[in-house]
Amino acid sequence: MDSNQEEDLLLLSGIQHFEFCKRQWALIHIEQQWEENVRTVEGQYLHRKADQPFVREKRGDKLIVRAMPIKSEELKITGICDIVEFIQNDEGVEIHGAEGKYVAYPVEYKRGKPKVSDADVLQLAAQALCLEEMLLCRIATGYLFYNEIKHRVEVPLTTEIKEKVKSIVAEMQDYYRRSYTPRVKTGSFCRSCSLHSICLPEVMNKRSVKSYLEGKIKE
Repeated sequence: MDSNQEEDLLLLSGIQHFEFCKRQWALIHIEQQWEENVRTVEGQYLHRKADQPFVREKRGDKLIVRAMPIKSEELKITGICDIVEFIQNDEGVEIHGAEGKYVAYPVEYKRGKPKVSDADVLQLAAQALCLEEMLLCRIATGYLFYNEIKHRVEVPLTTEIKEKVKSIVAEMQDYYRRSYTPRVKTGSFCRSCSLHSICLPEVMNKRSVKSYLEGKIKE
């Protein structure tokens, strides 16, 4: 894949932003606005434990791969799996550089506790879709490890949730192609958003944040 094609791939991690707030996703991924707060800093710290450059570790019948780059040519998304656990199983697939056959299980690390929404599950399912395309296999289960409860949660990766991911990604791609930042209803959830101070809901119905900020700079 050449560099131009790579630029056409959206970040898989954006699915969670998109599910939380479509406008937040557009501000980050289309208008390139970003502001760190306690939540993002804590999240980055947690991921350092998993994000060691593509390291393999063998434990008995388990092969653990950390910070594994993944992508889907079909969905045009790319990202990094915190951890992919490959469990030796005759019904699995062959893995380059390893003897035998393995079944893959993506494992995603999260800062807090399980969410009411399915944003975390959607991100995990997107990882599974990338792995399925790359490894030519089917992934039916993944895990979410929540730092606040120090516990991993088993997640069934159903056909229904994977189809929802495909629908969301298609909408993201459409917005991205059109450079469209959607308007959304504001609510109490806005207070916990890392882009709260630059979202500027009072100008939401008038022009883009980028346009607003450029105007302020010229004043």
